[in-house]
Amino acid sequence: MPDDNNLSYGIIGEGDTAAAAIADFKAVYEDMKAGFAEEGKPFEEVEFAFSYDLPSFLLYYADLISYKGLARLTGISASQLSQYISGYRTPSAKTTQKIQKALHAFGNELSRLQLI
Repeated sequence: MPDDNNLSYGIIGEGDTAAAAIADFKAVYEDMKAGFAEEGKPFEEVEFAFSYDLPSFLLYYADLISYKGLARLTGISASQLSQYISGYRTPSAKTTQKIQKALHAFGNELSRLQLI
């Protein structure tokens, strides 16, 4: 959504997990869009970027990114990553930044990938 948030509507999403909250958020967005259409009002479409705390990110992407793989990418042990999800440990800002930097580098690498 635009940072200035000068939209003529507001939406929120709730849920017990990141996946549930995102699904609810998107459903509310679609409902808002349909409501505007029914009233004949213009609706400004926007793109969303979601922010996660580290445990929520790890849980949300657990079926796509293994602890072992993430450990290889970041240099942070799989057991330490598991402890972040369980709440046994809290990652420092430096550790969170290290993981984010490694994920961005991996994402950039994937975006340049060419399959033949």
